[in-house]
Amino acid sequence: MDYTKEYQQKLMTPAEAVKLVKDGDWVDYSQVCTFPIELDNALGDRAGELKDVKVRHAISMRPVQVVEKDPNQESFTYNLWHCSGLDRKYVDAGRAYYEPMLFRHCGPYYTKGYAEVDVAMITVAPMDRFGNFNFGLTNCAQQEMLDRAKIIIVEVNESMPVIFGKTNDHIHISQVDAIVECSQPIAVTPPSAPATAEDIAIANHIFPYLEDEITLQLGIGGMPDTLGNLIAESDLKDLGMHTELLSNAYLKLYETGKINDRKKAIDRGKGVFGICNGTRELYDFLHMNSNVLTAPMSYINDPAVIKQHHKFVSINSCINMDLYGQIGSESSGIRHISGTGGQLDFATGAFECPGGKSFLTMKSFRKDKQGNLHSNILPKFTDGSIITTPRTSAPFMVTEQGIANLTGKTTWERAEGIISIAHPDFREDLIKAAEEQKIWRKSNKR
Repeated sequence: MDYTKEYQQKLMTPAEAVKLVKDGDWVDYSQVCTFPIELDNALGDRAGELKDVKVRHAISMRPVQVVEKDPNQESFTYNLWHCSGLDRKYVDAGRAYYEPMLFRHCGPYYTKGYAEVDVAMITVAPMDRFGNFNFGLTNCAQQEMLDRAKIIIVEVNESMPVIFGKTNDHIHISQVDAIVECSQPIAVTPPSAPATAEDIAIANHIFPYLEDEITLQLGIGGMPDTLGNLIAESDLKDLGMHTELLSNAYLKLYETGKINDRKKAIDRGKGVFGICNGTRELYDFLHMNSNVLTAPMSYINDPAVIKQHHKFVSINSCINMDLYGQIGSESSGIRHISGTGGQLDFATGAFECPGGKSFLTMKSFRKDKQGNLHSNILPKFTDGSIITTPRTSAPFMVTEQGIANLTGKTTWERAEGIISIAHPDFREDLIKAAEEQKIWRKSNKR
């Protein structure tokens, strides 16, 4: 069947398509690379005309025009499931708002009716001969969001790779209300900045815990890239991938053959991910690659799925922690930084997996603008910082100073282990705090 005529009938300019948005609507851009460049620009042009339009997205990778063109929020309110560095600036300025979630529950928020969607606007790959638009780099909760939407507008972009999915990887033209076309390339994330001394130290602390045939979940940034390089140059073999976010760190592992997914306990022969942002080289690697699949976060991040793997290893970052083993990864005090994401999902799933391990990493210190050092390990949280992983789920904690396994430990064992990976300049003060908090045993090592 030829769908060309239907395509032409539904094809509009971005300005025409955004006329479908009405006052009071919830507009959903889905997540990361699905961001609709031309539609966002055209919707932003309606600033001052529309009233009380709520826009939802996650991890913005380019300036958002409904924010930029409406600085006083007269028309639009921008809401985020998870924050990028750009989003953090918007939140700091009071021009965007975080929407707390667990990544594995993101899809059910839509299906259970907790997240409203009047108009969905998503970037897709060009239509195939069967009338399908592939979702490309974002699976996540996209199908659940589209099922909830009253109106669906797709923005066709030639630079979106076609990536096969376990499920929910495309939408048919018959389900689409409007089509626009975009010639601008989708956003890329450049390679990470050179690794710091702390990144290298943390990666070296984790590496001895890795072994053949593990299934790996890595976060994003200098440390995961450093660890990826260590693995690529090692004798490790037959690794697998099961990750919420596919980042640049994985590309070298596939290219060197370290990851081949052949020994995975489930999804054997297939690397599986939920969302992706990275370099153009990574996108080109994924295009029409039958070795890699996308899947919804309700699958990727489900601890019941994660624990079915053999020797699952999860590695993520955090911002700070206290002497009880409570871990913060979302805010510094009341200043919002990123989001909950799937940290607790993977810490839970990895613990329940045979041979599984979960690592949370951070620098033991931070520097302020005057160059003064501050400890990222606190006696207790009192400044409004959000707890992302409760102490009952605290896994292996890693700083440049070493590793502390907190699983199953008493309060005094935790305090001793946590202080051992604190920056040396702060250890005595932390010991005094632990004594005052009655969690320091008299015979603990100093």
